[in-house]
Amino acid sequence: MALWDRFKQSAQSMQTQLVAKKNDLKSGAFRDASMAICALVAAADGSIDSAEQQKVAQLIGSNEVLQNFDKDDLQRRFYAYANQLASDYQLGKVQVMQEVAKAKKKPDEARAVIQIGIVIGGADGNFDPQERAVVREACFALGIQPTEFDL
Repeated sequence: MALWDRFKQSAQSMQTQLVAKKNDLKSGAFRDASMAICALVAAADGSIDSAEQQKVAQLIGSNEVLQNFDKDDLQRRFYAYANQLASDYQLGKVQVMQEVAKAKKKPDEARAVIQIGIVIGGADGNFDPQERAVVREACFALGIQPTEFDL
């Protein structure tokens, strides 16, 4: 099986796991951390353009796991994090990663945040090395071993 096929299968499996836990993923920390990791993945190469922001915002709006939250509120939070990253990537990354770290208190939510990052990262058919690296950093911020997710 090709590497991409294995990744695609893994991402689909993660989405299925997330849907199964959907009713447990309702906290504000999970909501904010999920939007923060979406912004980090979108800006993983150090920049984020408006087309990329729109694409991720659409993915957020259509993700079944995130339907516990108001779509417009999620997208507003995502755009706020993305704008922080766009205005000063290095400083923004530190601030946005702090939002991710807030999910650390609940291990199931922390793992779900990482899974959301992986699903969003792979949504375009290519979970590139920069996206992997930022999700790996998020693992460390959440106290999770990246090897748990083959990162």
